[in-house]
Amino acid sequence: MGGKGFVMSLLLVLGVITTTSYSGNVTYDHRALVIDGKRRLLISGSIHYPRSTPDMWPGLIQKAKDGGLDVIETYVFWNLHESARGQYDFEGRKDLVQFVKTVAQAGLYVHLRIGPYVCAEWNYGGFPLWLHLIPGIELRTDNELFKAEMKRFTAKIVDLMKQEKLYASQGGPIILSQVENEYGNIDSAYGSRGKSYIKWSAGMAVSLDTGVPWVMCQQSDAPDPIINTCNGFYCDQFTPNSNNKPKMWTENWSGWFLSFGGAVPYRPVEDLAFAVARFFQRGGTFQNYYMYHGGTNFGRTTGGPFITTSYDYDAPIDEYGLIRQQKWGHLKDLHKVIKLIEETLLATDPTITSLGPNLEAAVYKTGSACAAFLANVDTQSDATVTFSGKSYKLPAWSVSILPDCKNVAFNTAKINSVTTIASFTHQFLMDSGASLGSAWSWINEPVGISKDDAFSRLGLLEQIITTADKSDYLWYSLSIDIKGDEPFLDQTVLHVQSLGHAFHAFINGKPVGGAIGNSGNSKVSADIPVTLVRGKNTIDLLSLTVGLQNYGAFYDKEGAGITGPVKLNGKNGASVDLSSQKWTYQIGLKGEELDLRGGRSSQWISQSTLPTRQPLIWYKTSFDAPAGSNPIALDLLGLGKGEAWVNGQSIGRFWPAYNAFSNGCNDHCDYRGPYGSGKCRKNCGKPSQQLYHVPRAWLKPSGNTLVLFEEMGGDPTQISFATRQIQSLCAKVSETHPLPVDMWNSNSIAARRSGPTLSLNCPFPKQVISSVKFASFGTPNGSCGSFNHGQCSSTGALSVVRKACIGSNSCSIGVSTNNFGDPCQGVTKSLVVEASCT
Repeated sequence: MGGKGFVMSLLLVLGVITTTSYSGNVTYDHRALVIDGKRRLLISGSIHYPRSTPDMWPGLIQKAKDGGLDVIETYVFWNLHESARGQYDFEGRKDLVQFVKTVAQAGLYVHLRIGPYVCAEWNYGGFPLWLHLIPGIELRTDNELFKAEMKRFTAKIVDLMKQEKLYASQGGPIILSQVENEYGNIDSAYGSRGKSYIKWSAGMAVSLDTGVPWVMCQQSDAPDPIINTCNGFYCDQFTPNSNNKPKMWTENWSGWFLSFGGAVPYRPVEDLAFAVARFFQRGGTFQNYYMYHGGTNFGRTTGGPFITTSYDYDAPIDEYGLIRQQKWGHLKDLHKVIKLIEETLLATDPTITSLGPNLEAAVYKTGSACAAFLANVDTQSDATVTFSGKSYKLPAWSVSILPDCKNVAFNTAKINSVTTIASFTHQFLMDSGASLGSAWSWINEPVGISKDDAFSRLGLLEQIITTADKSDYLWYSLSIDIKGDEPFLDQTVLHVQSLGHAFHAFINGKPVGGAIGNSGNSKVSADIPVTLVRGKNTIDLLSLTVGLQNYGAFYDKEGAGITGPVKLNGKNGASVDLSSQKWTYQIGLKGEELDLRGGRSSQWISQSTLPTRQPLIWYKTSFDAPAGSNPIALDLLGLGKGEAWVNGQSIGRFWPAYNAFSNGCNDHCDYRGPYGSGKCRKNCGKPSQQLYHVPRAWLKPSGNTLVLFEEMGGDPTQISFATRQIQSLCAKVSETHPLPVDMWNSNSIAARRSGPTLSLNCPFPKQVISSVKFASFGTPNGSCGSFNHGQCSSTGALSVVRKACIGSNSCSIGVSTNNFGDPCQGVTKSLVVEASCT
């Protein structure tokens, strides 16, 4: 198909994107989901409703739509909605119905992944802790008690959607649902009961009669009619378990999650685009980015353990809701090309042939229409291939897409999208000139037992069962009498072993040490030198969790807390084991009981010097919101570990004192070759997370309250607000770049002669390009923020770009010698621009 046919296809694509109408019939065949009798090629992205705020939802969804998405995928988080059995909460960030309706208002479809196990780096994998405490229950296996609870909650969500007529069978946007999640990764551990559980889960889901297909991801034996789907960094080699099912990819990991103590992972967009193109090249028709917007783990929702509050995931839309370039733009260009040939791809199966070692062609041909993919999967060497009598250059680890089987419209390794440099402008909370902060007040958290509901038991209790996860904290307290002749008093060492995730030890009210685990091993132990006095001595151990386990076979049985042994060891092997003695326990902190999180208490102290660098202390201040509408973060560098609340809303756990490992980072990671979660990392040797998102919706213009619980010791006067902004827009386009999809038009002869175009777009509609900091046509080098002229450079490039762009929200410039002259004949030239918007 060529010429005017491409224009019609493009118009049809745009029409589908902007005028989605919901039908009453969703089925599938071996190629694709079939909506209202028509096969659909669908591009999806994960946006989890509780990881942002309702005021952010419309903007996030619109940016997803603008990026070329058809579907929004979200999990349903059981423990978020039913923290106590039978008591449901669907308000605020938990308003699942409103989220689905917001997606529908944007004209997009919904994939509702009920689970109800979700993994998702979410606390306890999404299960409410009370589930674990039901006598006789076994989770995620053929256990009648668990199946009854799972069916009850799944039916609750389905009924809620039906009441609001949100399934496609009712004219709503939900075209898919998922039951269970990645069970195939661990089902062998459950034996035959795992097999029967999967069959039951499938039957239970289908019996709920949603009128739309159900899927199971990573479940190769998913029973009919359930569609089994793929999760991973690459799914081009995936094959469904039936010839009657389409090839679907429910999780294409756009990056990776971050753990306290780890460096920041990222995934080059060239590799991500390569993976997507390969999937569609080899017959895929539904692909979902996990995540398209990752967002924030507010409150105590992180799992892991040790998952950070930030769930940015290097997604096309960043944690704060801003577009991440080049990732968003390059994928948008890819989506345009895929949508341009949707009908051709869906009409037939591909014919795949080898063009040489690590070289492959896939051709979709039906009638007069023809589309082709040329792939070079070599990790090192570029290649020149001959296809249909023409020669094509293929960079290593790339796919070229030929919508007419002749001309290249897109190559995954060649980016024709802007780069943005995002930065934070800091303003100290106590900057009197900015009137952001008032004086601090504080309350000391008592060491040891301070609440009336404390209780005593013989031996050491497991923490999760004891606290039911109502708090991160559990105090273990023991009093011992010292006569002075005990053999262990010679160079006494307190030995403590814990299942995790960390603990602090106090002797007679004074801190003496502790231990912290990490994401690889949450179990901890320590040998702490201590000094005991004659008479009564108190040993207080504060054990804490940092998000409960969320993944693995029998993960629900992994415990936490100081399960021992706890010993006093002396020189020459003398020892006494304290583990079986009568310990006194306190669930949570005194400050939690007093609800200091909201800042309301008559006990706050402010009339003396502010104590800093001490453990177990609550801080409070008031502040005015930073001006403007840009996203806001709190820079908590200077604090140790704890939790923060703004106007009573928890912005999550903070731990800026936990630095990432010092080696293994690479700010410029080679995209070629298979990606893994440890391949590309940055921020080594620095705090794993220093900035903590504060949603604008939680703030008033003035009179806001910030409360911090500092567990380890820090200085709150060092913290600052940081507003997120785009510092620079950059773009680089070569003469050899493929022509944009918009130029697949026989009437665009002049545009074709001018070559590819470089486009700049300000991130916000009301902004204009206010300056062009750098422009060069020739052989420029460097990267965004540090470009330099090469040996070949056109003298008039800066003036041409300024004339075309300044004062406009967006601009496009042809990358050719027609516009810039030819500073070096016979050399392939590029146009590089750096600009800023105000």
